[in-house]
Amino acid sequence: MRIDLHCHSTASDGTDTPAGLVRNAAAAGLDVVALTDHDTTRGHAEAIAALPEGLTLVTGAELSCRVDGVSMHMLAYLFDPEEPALLAERELVRDDRVPRARAMVAKLDELGVPVTWEQVERIAAGGSVGRPHVATALVELGVVPTVGDAFTGEWLADGGRAFVEKHETDPFEVIRLVKGAGGVTVFAHPAAAKRGRTVPEPVIAEMAAAGLDGIEVDHMDHDADARARLRGLAGELGLLVTGSSDYHGSRKTVSLGAYTTDPEVYGEITRRATGAFPVPGTGGA
Repeated sequence: MRIDLHCHSTASDGTDTPAGLVRNAAAAGLDVVALTDHDTTRGHAEAIAALPEGLTLVTGAELSCRVDGVSMHMLAYLFDPEEPALLAERELVRDDRVPRARAMVAKLDELGVPVTWEQVERIAAGGSVGRPHVATALVELGVVPTVGDAFTGEWLADGGRAFVEKHETDPFEVIRLVKGAGGVTVFAHPAAAKRGRTVPEPVIAEMAAAGLDGIEVDHMDHDADARARLRGLAGELGLLVTGSSDYHGSRKTVSLGAYTTDPEVYGEITRRATGAFPVPGTGGA
């Protein structure tokens, strides 16, 4: 059983439509795929409508958080998307994305880079706009060779010359809100040091005590040493261990199913969730 619990579509910063994502997941031989766009559930209905027979969809989102000045992402699975408190917080984060992206465009203009808001808006194509769309604009202009090369201090990394902070929720509040909506929380790529500062392990222990369900261990941004350390930490704290591709279509080089989650862990996630349930495919549209 092949299970990939972290994927993005055009509803945020992926390049596959939600329908295309589930079709590609089935073609890649996955049995279960999670749609976890940034701070939005907008792609869920389309993905469900197109879900091929034999593929199960886990609905979710990747929520933007900040603790002690460090940005982090929290994967939330199988929550009730209409639960008022969590919905209100997601809307706060989502509504901050456009002014933040506009401010990054303005900073780039000051740096002599002719990125325009119209260009970024075209790249986002109605999705939840974010740094990867601005990074793609830099690639289009030949400023950097790849999207990843835009995430440096020179450009868009945390603290970089064109970086602009956004509204991010305290992770302890996110854990509380997701639990209140019947969902399950997993700390995404916690040791991805190349993205910037990482959350210290004592803070992860505090999150575990506050109800965090798991940590994403097998991820393209974790080397072997980081994975071993995280597995040990998960064992100490009683956390579930997941593995996922963090697939973004052509915006990243990683393939669907490049990293997967153990079926027993997936089973435990579904047992803990009460806000929503995995959706089995019936053939799609």
